Amino acid sequence: MATTVVARPVARPQARARDEEVLVWPDLVFIEFIAAMLFTITLFFLSVVVNAPLLDQANADVTPNPSKAPWYLLNLQELLLHMNAAMAGIIIPTIWLVILGAFPYFDRDNEGQGVYFGTDGAVKITIIAAAIGFFGTWALILWDSGKVAFFLHDWFRLSGGDSLRFLESARSMQSQLPWPDWSREITYLPFNLRILDGTGSGGPTTFQHLDFPGWLVEQAIPIVFIVGLPSLLIYGMWRMGLVVTRRDALLALFGGFVASYGVLTLTGTAFRGQGQELVFPWELKVSEGIPGQE
Repeated sequence: MATTVVARPVARPQARARDEEVLVWPDLVFIEFIAAMLFTITLFFLSVVVNAPLLDQANADVTPNPSKAPWYLLNLQELLLHMNAAMAGIIIPTIWLVILGAFPYFDRDNEGQGVYFGTDGAVKITIIAAAIGFFGTWALILWDSGKVAFFLHDWFRLSGGDSLRFLESARSMQSQLPWPDWSREITYLPFNLRILDGTGSGGPTTFQHLDFPGWLVEQAIPIVFIVGLPSLLIYGMWRMGLVVTRRDALLALFGGFVASYGVLTLTGTAFRGQGQELVFPWELKVSEGIPGQE
């Protein structure tokens, strides 16, 4: 018995109608020009009304306290306070840029391309992820700065005593736990790798021995938080039925990242005072090293 198979023609996407297209000039460029002019006028008006917060003339012999990076790098400067300098300044930003570049290769679905919140539940996913990233980052900063223990002790008269003092911050684990002497000098290379620091401080940097408590605080714990919390967020939202597709997972990841990025920048800009201590913005003062200045 012969069977006849009829092949259906493949549906081709229809070309956009001419009236749906717009030209770069004048439609786009004219709007951009108007926006640039409005921004310039607003900036000029603000510069007339508000005085720039300029400090005293720069002195190469005196470092202001606090001394901060440009605002667009303050998020990285904030990370420097919580982990290894190489991780905060080089490794983590590089890895995240690679992850961002891999987003289009991870999400290959053509549906909803170029549309903000183009999937069902995308707005809810973004809001929840951003809220968790915002409050979670604040909570970690307060904990690692010792402010949570301070609030519990001074505001609520709660204290864990000496036995729980190692939980006050990540650094407390390094200093308060009874680490054996051998844990601070674990040999992990058969040779002594030395790299001159180039500062004339009198010694090279060696990589033959591992300070386990320092490694735990500066590298292991930050990596666990950076990798574990986003993974836990996506898994939890998947269990709740919010994350269904790969794009949903990327929306959750990116929403949490943007919120954390904003919190780190805001904290470094407005909440870090002298000695990089957490202070309220109205308590922020800059010591320029002028004699008699407090």
